[in-house]
Amino acid sequence: MFSFLYNTFIFNPLYNGLIFLMDILPWIDAGVAVVFFTIIIRLILFPLSKKAIVTQVRMKELEPELNHIKNTMKDDRQGHALKVMALYKEKKVSPFSSFFVLLLQLPIIYALYSIFIHSGLPVVNASLLYGFVDIPNVNMNFLGIIDIGPRSIIMAFVAAVAQYFQLHYSLASMTPANSTPRNGPLSQMDMAQNMTRNMKYIFPIIVFLISYNISAVVALYWTVSSLFTLGQEIVVRRHIKKHQPL
Repeated sequence: MFSFLYNTFIFNPLYNGLIFLMDILPWIDAGVAVVFFTIIIRLILFPLSKKAIVTQVRMKELEPELNHIKNTMKDDRQGHALKVMALYKEKKVSPFSSFFVLLLQLPIIYALYSIFIHSGLPVVNASLLYGFVDIPNVNMNFLGIIDIGPRSIIMAFVAAVAQYFQLHYSLASMTPANSTPRNGPLSQMDMAQNMTRNMKYIFPIIVFLISYNISAVVALYWTVSSLFTLGQEIVVRRHIKKHQPL
């Protein structure tokens, strides 16, 4: 049942969207189609992504008050939780909204990833096409330079670099400004911050390995998605900073 719903309402429409784009724009190659298609999907998801970014910014603004509550109620966990929830309610911040937004995006992101892994391009799976979608002539040479069908170490490296810069900006924006190392055993917050800092080095390596071992089309999708996310975060955070009172 779940597989039927997933294929009917998510995977098949996205697959047809990619093929339809190459059909109505016969002058573009498969790589350019992937770039356009990824940007279109990310623009559709933009309202959800924006909400998650706004939540992160609001949470960061509340850090001084959250730290004050934590320091004054160290021995009262229940009272600490009630105070924190009351603060969220007062400031109209929903700390779980970003997780909810992420959950909504996961099926779509997974479908996009599956399309680029199992696309079979340049061969088009005609059995998945809608009646109004014709099979295009698929050119796999991105900008006439790189064949995005087989794996490419260059494209994998570009995807890893793009992922690094996206995480570098995103995680730096989430790191508390007053975070300083403390003596003694690491607290849970210290450990979380260390994991956050290490993520921007570890995840790009994972992206490189996955992209290189699958296909250059996956690397291209990952590159465009990372750069779009980076630009999106820069625009949204600057907009919030510009329009909020100092």
